[in-house]
Amino acid sequence: MAYASGIRGSDSGLIERVASVTGSLRDGWRRFRVYRQTLRELNALGDRELADLGIHRSNIGAIATEAAYSA
Repeated sequence: MAYASGIRGSDSGLIERVASVTGSLRDGWRRFRVYRQTLRELNALGDRELADLGIHRSNIGAIATEAAYSA
């Protein structure tokens, strides 16, 4: 006679996967918002203010990408 022990419901695996996907989507959206906000703020600065910060206008996209996605 065989006994089954440690039976786990199949729902827990699905719930964990859905939670993981939801967390990934939430993290991606949060990073995109940081990217957008950084772009918005740097583009609002004038050339003189950017020069004071040592930033050329052509580097704004790269700086926003680094701020949002490199950490």
